[in-house]
Amino acid sequence: MRHFHLFQGLWTRICVLRVATGALAAMAIMAAPSLAAVVSFGSGANAFNMDFVTIGNPDNAADTTGTPNSAGSVGYIYSIGKFEVSEDMINKFNASQSLVITHDTRGTAKPATNVSWNEAARFVNWLNTSTGNHAAYKFTTGGVNDDIALWDATADPLDYDSANGLRSKRAKYVLPSLNEWYKAAYYDSSNSTFYDFANGSNTRPIAVTSGTDSNTAVYTQSGEASPTVPADITEAGGLSPYGVMGLGGNVWEWEESLFDPTNSAGSSGRWLRGGGWGDSFYSLSSSSRFPNGASDGINNFGFRVASLSSGAGAVPEPSMIVIGTLFGLGGLVAKRRMKT
Repeated sequence: MRHFHLFQGLWTRICVLRVATGALAAMAIMAAPSLAAVVSFGSGANAFNMDFVTIGNPDNAADTTGTPNSAGSVGYIYSIGKFEVSEDMINKFNASQSLVITHDTRGTAKPATNVSWNEAARFVNWLNTSTGNHAAYKFTTGGVNDDIALWDATADPLDYDSANGLRSKRAKYVLPSLNEWYKAAYYDSSNSTFYDFANGSNTRPIAVTSGTDSNTAVYTQSGEASPTVPADITEAGGLSPYGVMGLGGNVWEWEESLFDPTNSAGSSGRWLRGGGWGDSFYSLSSSSRFPNGASDGINNFGFRVASLSSGAGAVPEPSMIVIGTLFGLGGLVAKRRMKT
């Protein structure tokens, strides 16, 4: 019996250690400023990788100094592309199925521009369906640049979200919403502060043509003395506090969100953020936002992709649940010890 009790005690300690390890890992995700992941899409000659940065610190307070007011509060953990979507990624999308997205041709490492919101949404849907996930946006016609429809509570009960009729609750890959994009760009989790620019500062970044130095961004680069093209997606300036590149400058980026913040019309225009390589510093700021029609692409419009951990992005906050379970198991161990 003594050996049995020793074994039982050892096994209980192992179980508690496993839960504790899980709790520590979960809390690390909650507290860490960013975690990176690389996801593969496509196959064979049409395969490509996309880097994602985890945006933690759920339920952060919103910013009340930028546009719109308020913005940037997200109640769940999600990820966002570290880089803008490149021409190479769109080319491999085009080669993988019948729909063809048109875009500017400056080089495979350049951000894909002249891509409309509808085309970007088609690309995101393919990221989902090609990896066994559910499409994010409801297209009811075959044209690559046709408008979407809203998900319907009766016809699409598994997809419909009363808070966002555009996005399926089952989607994994999406275009970043207003709040998801804003938080990834301007929020610094180390001090719970929103900044005016995506370099973690209220002072404009240094303007460069390309590079990765901190506190730099690709903007005011137009005219005879400057290049008239954006930088490569991996050379688009310094990183945001979370570790995301090019959220300020290089190319304007589509938000998922409509002109109408209730997201209640599939054909409504959308917003873009971040500014482009030829714009002034103000376009990079948290107070700047540009409207455009969903079917229109312009030569300095690009986009990036967000990734949701589960469903519509609502990831259960593990801290109190796991810690509570840990204490419960600890109490169970104590009771068993008393009985032995």
